[in-house]
Amino acid sequence: MATFFGEVLSVYSRAVEEDDEDLDENEEDEQIRRELEEKREIHLHWNPEVSEFLRSGNKLQCSDFILAVGHNAARFLSVYVLTSANWDAVGHASVWNERSRPATVQTSGESACIFYRHKDNPSVLICQVTSYIAEDQLFQWAEKVFDCLQHRELNVTVLSDSSVADYKTADYLSSSSPPFLRSLHTSTFHGEPVCQSLEQPNIVTGLPAAVLNHCQVHCIAAVAYQCYSDITGPDSVTMETYKPALTKLGKSIELDSSPSTDVLRKFVKTTDIQSNLYI
Repeated sequence: MATFFGEVLSVYSRAVEEDDEDLDENEEDEQIRRELEEKREIHLHWNPEVSEFLRSGNKLQCSDFILAVGHNAARFLSVYVLTSANWDAVGHASVWNERSRPATVQTSGESACIFYRHKDNPSVLICQVTSYIAEDQLFQWAEKVFDCLQHRELNVTVLSDSSVADYKTADYLSSSSPPFLRSLHTSTFHGEPVCQSLEQPNIVTGLPAAVLNHCQVHCIAAVAYQCYSDITGPDSVTMETYKPALTKLGKSIELDSSPSTDVLRKFVKTTDIQSNLYI
């Protein structure tokens, strides 16, 4: 390039270097994205017997799959079902996201997502989920879990917690007093739900919705029972509300109709008030 004074100067172009910098940044962003996706991937960990069975290309024979989502739903199973010696822990799922803990075992001694199988009737499977599963992980969780189960003659029952503050009705005075159940089922479910259907515009969200959607798409009979409660913490009255949902399953699930006080005390904790206007 010539200046006004006739001096010839070499032109230094940053076009190539800037392109290289942008390329490096894009590659770095892509690497971070891949690492984050890998970290957020859900992993199922089965015991050696089940792992070997699945590794051979088989699927678990399952007639009834009971999924409990939320602390009251999960502890209902702990108090009324899993206290007997007829259940084996056969696996768990590890979930990492912005709200979950890295460990699979919580401070209460409960696993965040654990699978149990009936000893005398291995076709009955229970799963308790008390950890938060992010929106981008819901579809993945349903896909991975149901990919391990044989779909033929499979019946799915979902128990989930919900706050009564999220319940919408035109007439609150005539509505049921909490806690109460509402149901939603797939088109292939031909049984009779133990409670009335969930009224519009109420919806099921989170993992129960992902499981129902998966079952609807794959023609699996499934019903979800959502318990609306005005108690946010573990509550024995709220837990007992789920009893009719499993009584409907008959001999597949044996309920302990009157759990001992020690068992209830173990899973139901009194919620202490941390602060209020007078402290």
